Amino acid sequence: MSPRTCPCGSSDPYRDCCGRFHRGEAAPATAEQLMRSRFSAFAAGDEAYLLHTWHPSARPPRAGLDRRVRWVRLEILETTGGSVVHTEGTVRFRAHYQDRGRPGELEENSRFVRFEGRWVYAGATQQQRLP
Repeated sequence: MSPRTCPCGSSDPYRDCCGRFHRGEAAPATAEQLMRSRFSAFAAGDEAYLLHTWHPSARPPRAGLDRRVRWVRLEILETTGGSVVHTEGTVRFRAHYQDRGRPGELEENSRFVRFEGRWVYAGATQQQRLP
C-alpha cells in the first residue's frame, strides 16, 4: 500500500499521510485527521488502529470489519470544532464503498473528543447507509 495515494482523499502517499498514524509514529492533531486516518484504517483492514482510536466508553470488542466491503473514497462534508485548540468536535462525511461489487455510501456525523491528550472517536450522532 505504501507507494499508493492515501485512501483518505489526500494526494499524499499512504506512508506519509495516514500510514504514519497507523504505524504509531504520529498522532492526528485534529478530529478531521483522525476521521481520515480511521477511514484509511477501514480501507487497509487495520482493526488494531480502529480499536485504539475508539473512546473506551464506546469501544466494541471488535471493529466489525467485513472483508467483502472495500472502502474506496471519502468526502468530508462539514466539521465543527475539532482543531488543535478544541477538546471536542464533529466531522460529517460520506464514505463510498463496494460491497461484493455493488456500490454504496455511508453518511455519518461522527463525534470526536480528546482522551488522555489524543483525539478519539466517541460515536456517531447520525448515520445513514445509502444504496
